Amino acid sequence: MSRRYGWIVLLVAAAAMVGSLPGRTQGLGLVTEPLLAELRIDRVSYATLNLWATLLGSAGALGVGYAVDRRGSRVVLTTVLLSLGAVVCFMSRADSYIALAVWITLTRALGQSALSVVSLAIVGHWFVRRIDKAMAIYSVAISVGFMTAFPLVGYIVQTWGWRTAWLAIGLSLLLILAPLAAVVVRRNPESIGLPPDGGSTPAEAAPAKEGPELAGYTWTAAVAMPSFWVFALGTALYGLVASGIGLFNESILAERGFGPDVYYKTLVVTAMTALVGNFLGGWLSARVPLGRLMAASQFILAGGVIALPFVSSFTHVMIWAVAMGLGGGLVMVLFFSVWGRVFGRLHLGRIQGIAQALTVVASAIGPLLLAWCLALTGSYAGMFQALAGIIAVVGIAALVMSLPDAPPVLNRLPAAGHTAR
Repeated sequence: MSRRYGWIVLLVAAAAMVGSLPGRTQGLGLVTEPLLAELRIDRVSYATLNLWATLLGSAGALGVGYAVDRRGSRVVLTTVLLSLGAVVCFMSRADSYIALAVWITLTRALGQSALSVVSLAIVGHWFVRRIDKAMAIYSVAISVGFMTAFPLVGYIVQTWGWRTAWLAIGLSLLLILAPLAAVVVRRNPESIGLPPDGGSTPAEAAPAKEGPELAGYTWTAAVAMPSFWVFALGTALYGLVASGIGLFNESILAERGFGPDVYYKTLVVTAMTALVGNFLGGWLSARVPLGRLMAASQFILAGGVIALPFVSSFTHVMIWAVAMGLGGGLVMVLFFSVWGRVFGRLHLGRIQGIAQALTVVASAIGPLLLAWCLALTGSYAGMFQALAGIIAVVGIAALVMSLPDAPPVLNRLPAAGHTAR
């Protein structure tokens, strides 16, 4: 089998991540208005449903991490895609608040949580020395996929309704992505006689199974390390801020005197600069210590968050959008690459699962914190100032923290152990 096979697996993993769209806040946002109108659900009830669905669904990140470590990526990815596809199809037939609550909770668990973890774990198992390049390509592929999916799904919603759009997504997961995963994805490169990263002599790699022979820290050892919590909290804080601003962005900008047209332009600018952040993060992560790169992303985000309540011109808004997109792009690359690179592949699924669960919980809380702040003070500014301070503290912690000794597999590979420090 071609030593470039890992790159094909990577593209399938990225496609699977895009397939998590119906379980994400941005995806649900595409059908929120027609859904609420048809089912006659008020916004407070829907927001409460979404909060609990997200929190309960975050458990999927923990369970699937264990399943990946035990059963392998191919089996788990195919199973999750089939399950999510079926749930999305059922949701397209929901006719009550209770039914909607059940299906949204399951889409959160299977899409935002489980599918995200297994997709990330696949790349971590297939790439070691080239993990930075792999994750940069993976991030860009995901960004392009979502940028394509959003307008396509939006067009279907506007033309044929939200039920047809959701049914189309569900069938795509069942009939396209799940079979593709079953055919292409394998447990890891060693299981088919290939070394990680597509080495030049695949015959030298004996078929192996994922197990104790894979180098890395156990998940219990990883979560006992301060470095795990710095990276996990840094990425979770970005999820908290992004979800809160994403849900209330139009209202936040309206508070500053800007109309919907400016809001839509910020979405485009943020998406474009996030791609730049992906490329930049992939390039820098091979040349700059990961702690410093995390610190830089946190300081950029802190600056953007604290500046938002004070923007007063279109130029200010665009600068803010660039900062949020750039910082978010850097965080995305770090979140995708840091776990396997710093903690190894032994319990990679569970380590990523814990980090993903923290991010999901933070994303659920973010909109609620902003809503509470607005209700209590009449403005979002106070919460933005508090969050900016917390993010800056995490950035400082990233600067001063030390990373653990590289797992043995990294010690045997040139440069990787050094760039991670």
